[in-house]
Amino acid sequence: MEYQGISNWDGLLDPLDDNLRGEILRYGQFVEASYKSFDFDPSSPSYATCMFPRSSLLERAGLPETGYRLTKNLRVTSGIQLPRWIERAPSWVATQSSWIGYVAICQDRDEIARLGRRDVVIAFRGTATCLEWVENLRATLTHLPNAGYDSDGTCGPMVESGFLSLYTSGTPGSPSLQEMVREEISRIIQSYGDEPLSLTITGHSLGAAIAILTAYDIKTTFKRAPLVTVISFGGPRVGNRIFRKHLERQGTKILRIVNSDDLITKVPGFVIKDDENIDTDDLPYNNLVQATSGLPSWIQKRVEDTQWGYAEVGRELRLSSRDSPYLSGFNVATCHELKTYLHLIDGFVSSTCPFRASAKMMLGNYRRRRKAIAKPS
Repeated sequence: MEYQGISNWDGLLDPLDDNLRGEILRYGQFVEASYKSFDFDPSSPSYATCMFPRSSLLERAGLPETGYRLTKNLRVTSGIQLPRWIERAPSWVATQSSWIGYVAICQDRDEIARLGRRDVVIAFRGTATCLEWVENLRATLTHLPNAGYDSDGTCGPMVESGFLSLYTSGTPGSPSLQEMVREEISRIIQSYGDEPLSLTITGHSLGAAIAILTAYDIKTTFKRAPLVTVISFGGPRVGNRIFRKHLERQGTKILRIVNSDDLITKVPGFVIKDDENIDTDDLPYNNLVQATSGLPSWIQKRVEDTQWGYAEVGRELRLSSRDSPYLSGFNVATCHELKTYLHLIDGFVSSTCPFRASAKMMLGNYRRRRKAIAKPS
């Protein structure tokens, strides 16, 4: 449970505990499986769907012996109202609903014994379709439905408009991601609620943002919800300071893995420095953080009330591509890739000893596996 964040990973991040490293990498592989299972080919008739059947998805995605059984596929739907001219565009441009991940439950007795509980994983991929990219750009904050005002009378929790749209939107033929998650979690709690249980929600990029919204929704909806943990890889900011306070009150545990060289983790909006979790060494991208941190509290309050005042959530594990001797010629794209994050996690030791030599082998193996999967059968 310490590795699951029951004590907010105190004393485990710097230096990085080897057992925690293994758990982070294990959950990262579940996210990797969501990418490998997604049909990215816009010319394919199955574009934006899962390429593998549920019964063999993990095995065919390169995870044959996890001890987990996939129980539900998850889809995400854009709530953007499309103009009429979109009918003349290629079909992939207007793909409104797409497969984004899955729910899997640990069924292996040895793994349950090792963890000390039955673990449920919800894994989300990052941005893939045209409308998902458009939703990402809807970066202003919006109020969460039915959240009301905070206890001190201030405005309630707010989150990024596009992320909320993707989580809550549905169509007559496809329920929202929120509805699918609630239905499956209700079934799981009813089936396994009498035994030690944990929910681990993990994702990369857009998937990391959706993971945080999912965690918030589960803890808000289910009063008997077990420990909910988010393992976030390269996620953007999601909500305002009040949203963060609500997550903390719920007891939701969030571990954000951040690459200092990854621009996606520095957007959207700007952050007021009000706690020790915010690192302002990433100038020029976060210069608004420093600019607002020295202002009078009433001005900071006005900034927070805008639709651009975000807050970082959870505990942060900060890495850097520059620390790896095996990454050369990196750019915006490579700094954000999931494989880069897994490589950096595998290599990170501590802030005073940032990298270990054995990480090179992992990155090489990752690249060989990707090439093998890409080869036609």
